[in-house]
Amino acid sequence: MNDSITIREYCPTDKNAVIDLIRQNIPNYFAVEEEADLNKYLDEEVELYYVLTFNGIIVGCGGINFADNRKIGKISWDIFHPAYQGKLLGSQLLKYRIEKLSAIASIERITVRTSQLAYKFYEKHGFVLNEIKKDYWAKGFDMYSMEYKAHNRRS
Repeated sequence: MNDSITIREYCPTDKNAVIDLIRQNIPNYFAVEEEADLNKYLDEEVELYYVLTFNGIIVGCGGINFADNRKIGKISWDIFHPAYQGKLLGSQLLKYRIEKLSAIASIERITVRTSQLAYKFYEKHGFVLNEIKKDYWAKGFDMYSMEYKAHNRRS
């Protein structure tokens, strides 16, 4: 079987597929109200956003945003179709963005804000937990603020 995996920049024509991905992950990984936040993000806040296609179909997505005069790179809005979770595709997309950020001279820190439902994924990839805010995203969805520490990374 020859499976083709491509990571490319998001285009506005991908929006319906990306919105469908978050819908596939409600309520397991996202709260209902986060769909509106993603919609706004895609329309107004995208800096670098990528889609991962598997045999030509968008099965995952994730972005990069910047803060503090491009000294901080923020991993944002990672979403994968449930049927493609646990197949190392999310790891591939995360590593892709970490490499992109590592190539930008001004970047001093790489961070991610996630929930208790996904923080172990980032921990496995070298992110360290800094702070937890209860019910931050929505009731029952806590915010886990994490920072990438390359020397802690386990491949």
